[in-house]
Amino acid sequence: MNPSTLCPPPDPFGHQARFLERFARRTLIVHAGFPVGWFEELLKQPGGGGHFRVDLRIAPGQPPTPIEWVVHGFIAPLELPLPLLVRVDREALYIRHLVKNGTAAHPSEILWMLDDILDRYHARLQVQPGHFAAETGIPVSDNRIETPYGSF
Repeated sequence: MNPSTLCPPPDPFGHQARFLERFARRTLIVHAGFPVGWFEELLKQPGGGGHFRVDLRIAPGQPPTPIEWVVHGFIAPLELPLPLLVRVDREALYIRHLVKNGTAAHPSEILWMLDDILDRYHARLQVQPGHFAAETGIPVSDNRIETPYGSF
């Protein structure tokens, strides 16, 4: 979706506050569909059903809900490979794509990515009053996973 066509919410400060109240300390998976069997495998993983999933193919309402406003207005315009893993904290959103070797990484790798997402993110959206300021992190081409047992 082109962010310029996204109808702004009547109260961006309220939308931001409601989004953070609902999703802080949670994770989102932003996607445009999953490879066959990927979602089912995600549900088999510890905590796999706890990620809130947002499909970018579904157009936001007019006006958008708080999560639609954030996902379509701030995350989608980053144009990172999909799917994305988003850790929501009160001060920032940490975003990392889940693509490895040209396809979505195995869902079992998500917990490893979450372990170091504060240091290894592709983008960080810093919470500012009524909006989010984007900062870049590691290169999009770098999606190796750092673990106590080495990188892969």
